[in-house]
Amino acid sequence: MSFEGEQIYCLDQNLITNEGLGGVDMDYTLAETENKFIQFVREAQFRNTYIYREQLKNNAQRGLYFLRIEMEHLIAFDDGLVTAFRNNPAQYLKVFESAVEMIYRVDYYDDSDPDMDPAPKFQVQVHSDENPLMIRDLQSNLMGKLICVPGIITSTNRTSIRARTAVFTCTNCGHEKRQEVEFGMKGIATPVICDNQKNPGQDRSNCKLNSYVLNADKTEFVDQQIMKLQEAPEHIPTGEMPRTLLVTCDRNLTDKCTPGNRIKIMGILCVTSGGGKGRGGNSNDQARSQVRTSYIRVVGIQSVVNQDGSASSMGFAMPNISEEDVEKFENMRKDPEIYEKICRSVAPSIFGHKDIKKAIACLMFGGCPKKLPDGMRLRGDINVLLLGDPSVAKSQFLKFVERCAPISVYTSGKGCSAAGLTASIIKNPSSGEFQLEGGAMVLADGGIVCIDEFDKMRAQDRVAIHEAMEQQTISIAKAGITTILNTRASVLAAANPLFGRYDDLKHAAEQIDFQSSILSRFDAIFIVRDVREDRVDRAIASHVINLHMHSNRLEQEATGEISLEVLRKYVCHAKQKMQPKLSEESCHRLQNMYVTDRAQSKEQRISKKSNGIPITVRQLEAIIRISEAIAKIHLDPVVQVKYVDEAHRIFKISTLNAAASGMSSSSTKDTPVELQELTKKVEEAVRRRVAIGTKISYPKLQQEMMMRFENQRAIDYAILAMVRRGEFQHQEARKILYRQVGHA
Repeated sequence: MSFEGEQIYCLDQNLITNEGLGGVDMDYTLAETENKFIQFVREAQFRNTYIYREQLKNNAQRGLYFLRIEMEHLIAFDDGLVTAFRNNPAQYLKVFESAVEMIYRVDYYDDSDPDMDPAPKFQVQVHSDENPLMIRDLQSNLMGKLICVPGIITSTNRTSIRARTAVFTCTNCGHEKRQEVEFGMKGIATPVICDNQKNPGQDRSNCKLNSYVLNADKTEFVDQQIMKLQEAPEHIPTGEMPRTLLVTCDRNLTDKCTPGNRIKIMGILCVTSGGGKGRGGNSNDQARSQVRTSYIRVVGIQSVVNQDGSASSMGFAMPNISEEDVEKFENMRKDPEIYEKICRSVAPSIFGHKDIKKAIACLMFGGCPKKLPDGMRLRGDINVLLLGDPSVAKSQFLKFVERCAPISVYTSGKGCSAAGLTASIIKNPSSGEFQLEGGAMVLADGGIVCIDEFDKMRAQDRVAIHEAMEQQTISIAKAGITTILNTRASVLAAANPLFGRYDDLKHAAEQIDFQSSILSRFDAIFIVRDVREDRVDRAIASHVINLHMHSNRLEQEATGEISLEVLRKYVCHAKQKMQPKLSEESCHRLQNMYVTDRAQSKEQRISKKSNGIPITVRQLEAIIRISEAIAKIHLDPVVQVKYVDEAHRIFKISTLNAAASGMSSSSTKDTPVELQELTKKVEEAVRRRVAIGTKISYPKLQQEMMMRFENQRAIDYAILAMVRRGEFQHQEARKILYRQVGHA
């Protein structure tokens, strides 16, 4: 019988006896251990404060009946006690909790008051800064030992109740029997025979077998929650599947985690059954009944806490930064060329693309998230879209960011769905309950999501990440589960144009197969083109050939001016310590830039020189975020005017140029000489086909002209020239051509 809503088969490891632990010599008796721990709680000091006495008192006053101890303090007090505790945590934890309850009853509980509630039972939680073990390193020799494991929570079950002290009542004679229930996933069986010994042979004969029933009114229950812990993506070897492990929390440790939280767990490695009961005569079933699956009984949960008290999304993914590293970073910030050096260290094996590297560097450092007094939150993460021809190293940029960022998830647009990116609702096959499981953006909370082949995603899947990219949350309302998950992650996406390659004769809107709602959420959009120039082609060919010829010799050069490991630590240090603020001069410069850009956009729309890029507050916030990222790169607490100017320059050469590129760009070349005669014939045919003041479908007109002239470039040049002269006008998102009145 069990009290978790499902049948549990447990294995009695026969480790614990009244004298101690079977097969293991205890350094102390149980009584000596209890006295030792009482002495530790009462005498442990830190900065002239009795830390555990004060913690016990404060927690009890708030109704929180637990005591959280640091393993390092216990080691300093008695390392022999710690060694025994690590080897036999289940037994020693009971002794520790009994010692804490004794201290509370002696020092803080008044037994003489008849109105006082019974003395509460305390829980001892354990934290440690020791180096953790990976989930894939947990072997059978660690069974029953105290371990430390990091990971990321992918799903959580609803908090349930389980019996701690079960009381059974005989339905015949009313005899009550108490049984203690072990924590974890262990259960107990209902007694079969009544234990009433008042009239042996008489009462017992009247009590039939299985006469005991659970008395729920007298049974003591505690909270319990089961979660799924998964290896962090950055710790998974290439080509390996992520390992998962069930963890069970009880009492004050429940409801402390949500999917996406990166935590470090102190717990006891236990086993439960992984097969059936083993029916008689069936050797396969009997063999399966001896197979056990492991789980962790949690005794402590550690997570990094932000300054505002919320759980840090960075968790324990940050590399260890020593004092020498901090001193090195302080020296690096004094270098006036630190911004250029870091940008050159981004994907150093890729030739050129300096501005893209600067934008990616800003993406890795990020801006500053802000929480307004009314509770509204402004994102600080920067989103970048790389749109362009094949074979221009877009995917290599994504792969570099995945390796460099402390928290990153790489996925391909064709191989992911809306549920895979956000969150899914799955049904627990054993209990039948629905539970939440986080997707890629939830797992990358606090990091970067790299999405390759962004254009290959289905439109309904792209819509699912709208909220995640701007509000940085995911709202779930499915199967009776209504919740909000954090997705505080930057998005670096790569995509190809609609027709595979970028065509200068077509407008950008015709080649970007994305809705404006998703495009507006990217702070920087780069058009990456494969330019055919002799000088550039020779430089790229020389660079690629050198990489193949001297791969070993160039290995050190390919690391850039700053190595990958140093860059990773520098990014973590800047994101953790720096929160730059805008200066007065920077605010005035941003205000003037915003007004000027909006005025230019309005003039362009009125003069019809181009479509005019709508400049909104969202673009202003993008420039602010990029400015803060540049200040973080310099480890500067103030956003200076020069940072704002550089951010505005990156925004102009990326998003503004991308939107203005194509047939409306002034840089588009004139009609080639060999096509001029054919272009004039196409123009005459178009004028005869479309009457003045009428409309025609743009694709239909192109199709009709192709049937006559069979030269797509000449048709594009002809329509482009007629639109520039004002004979025709694009309407309805460039799907309709209208021949204007007044042009013969």
